[in-house]
Amino acid sequence: QVQLVESGGGLVQPGGSLRLSCAASGMIFRFADMGWYRQVPGKQRDLVAAIASGGNTNYADSVKGRATISRDNAKNTVDLQMSSLKPEDTAVYYCAVGRLNTSPSLRRVDYWGQGTQVTVSS
Repeated sequence: QVQLVESGGGLVQPGGSLRLSCAASGMIFRFADMGWYRQVPGKQRDLVAAIASGGNTNYADSVKGRATISRDNAKNTVDLQMSSLKPEDTAVYYCAVGRLNTSPSLRRVDYWGQGTQVTVSS
């Protein structure tokens, strides 16, 4: 079955950087849209960034200019590099696969990772 395993979360100071990584298995990775979502308690899970099978990327307005999503089809991994982190970036970050490189109303997540906590605090 499809498995998505995230790594790289933790405690980061405001203004700092981090890199999240997601290792995928059980799927034909190179044909899949991949993405990163985040969620804070009491709120919905929101898309942070997505990368299509062809490499097109899409970012939430809140992270544009501070985040870069990339994929390595040889390693079946998708990474999210974030910089200039703010306390409001604090959330559980989830790796996702599905139909993501489309308008919000048409997006569909087929599988989720278990999530990794990112805390931005001094």
